[in-house]
Amino acid sequence: MTGYHDDKDQLLRRLRRVEGQVRGLHRMVDEDTYCIDVLTQVSAATKALQSVALSLLDAHLSHCVRSAIADGGSEADGKVAEASQAIARLMRA
Repeated sequence: MTGYHDDKDQLLRRLRRVEGQVRGLHRMVDEDTYCIDVLTQVSAATKALQSVALSLLDAHLSHCVRSAIADGGSEADGKVAEASQAIARLMRA
């Protein structure tokens, strides 16, 4: 079971909202909307995706990583390294 299983419906709602924002961006560009207005909406969509990413990261740490650490062994080291790499990717984005 995934760490976000209990929050799956909430995550899907948030992703549908982001999907709508991206469709709106497409429409804005298609309609030659003022650059700054488009950039404002890009920023909003980016923040919404970052919020989803942080929620998924929190679920991964509290479920997958915690479980691997409780079990011990090399899997725990792998899960911690995997989480660190995911955090690094989010920081670069």
